This record gives sequence, structure tokens and C-alpha cells, in this order.
Amino acid sequence: MKIGVFVGSAPMSFSARASTAPTVDLQWGDPSESVQQYSFADTECYVMRRHGAQSQIAPHAINYRANLWQMKSLGVDAVIGTHTVGSIDPNLAVGGLVIPHNLIDYTWGRESTFDDHRRHVEFSEPYDAGLCTSLAKLDSEVLHGGVYGCTQGPRLETAAEIARLANDGCTLVGMTGMPEASLARELEIPFASICLIVNPAAGLVGGAIDMAALREISTTGAQKFVNLIERFCGAQ
Repeated sequence: MKIGVFVGSAPMSFSARASTAPTVDLQWGDPSESVQQYSFADTECYVMRRHGAQSQIAPHAINYRANLWQMKSLGVDAVIGTHTVGSIDPNLAVGGLVIPHNLIDYTWGRESTFDDHRRHVEFSEPYDAGLCTSLAKLDSEVLHGGVYGCTQGPRLETAAEIARLANDGCTLVGMTGMPEASLARELEIPFASICLIVNPAAGLVGGAIDMAALREISTTGAQKFVNLIERFCGAQ
């Protein structure tokens, strides 16, 4: 089995030795970086840092089409996106992992389709239920369920914007969840998101968001992504 994984800017150390997979097809431009390949039992895991090797690409500037196309060209059977997010639901604790079941897209101007013709892709359930369930059952502390609100970035949201997202039903807020999910659906690749909560969203606690604490949680929590992904790859 082949699994594609998109990761953020926090460093992640997988237990297997990495090799660089070939850049297969540049039909949609340059991907964020070369894909790193890891072997776990009978599973090949292809990992790409969506922000680039130096974390230089802002969320709105990522070439999501090229990134997904690389995964398709490598023949992956499913894609997992790892995302650092803020919690809108006050019951969601910083440092926890959440696998959302739905999303709302607030982004604009991103290249979000491979098809210039009129074609409606069914997207009522944006994440693959079977893939999400398989991931969630590997760790009882992972919460399965929630709504990811994807904002444009690269700035964080205002307190008023978070209040609006909460009113819309969002429980999580991040900047990179779309159009990854919809492009995967166009390519008929099962997709799931694993979210690490790194801060309470704007307005939920007194004062400004502590950016140093946010970065620290992103770094220390990255190993939770690694542990879950490696367990999943070993279970296939």
C-alpha cells in the first residue's frame, strides 16, 4: 500500500530511513518540495512538507495542485494531511489531536480544481469516512469529529472572525485544509485530516495569542503526528 502525507513546518522524525522519490510530473507546476519516501512493513509512505524545505511558502501561495498531482503520479492509495489548528470549541484542549468530519472553506483565489470545464464533484462529506475511522481507532485519545474552518492566512484571525466561524459551526480553524481535500476528491484519492490544536482561537482567552507558545506546541506536538502515521502504516 502507498500512503501520501502532507506535513506542515514543524520538524518530524520518522523511524525509517528516508529516500527521495522522483518528481514524476510537472504538469501543474513545481510542488513545494521533493517527496521523501519511507518504508514501513508493506506500506510505502510518501511525505511532503507543503510549506517547502525552508518553510518559505505561505498557506495561500502553496501550489496545492502540483502537490496533489505528485501524490497521484506516485500511485498513492490515500492521502493524509496533517494540520496545526486553533480550537474554536473551548472543550478542545491545546495539544490534542482531532480528525474532523467536515469543513467550511473561507479561502479565495487559490487554484482549486484540475478541471477547467463545468464539472460538479460531490463533496458533501469531504473526508473519507473509512480512512478517518481507521486513523482514529489507533489512539483512544484522538477525537474523531469536528468542523475545520479554512481561512486565507497568512495572518491569524480576528476575534470577530472566530465568533463568526463559531456561529457557522466550525470547531477548528486553520489555513491549509483547502483545497487539499477537494483536489484529492477530484483525483478520487481518499483523504483525511489530522489536526493538532496549538492554540485557543482569537477571543477565546484573554489577551493576544501567545505566538511563542504556539510554535512550541507545534514543535513538540509534531511527534504525535509521526506516531499516529507510523502506527497506521504498520497496520496496513
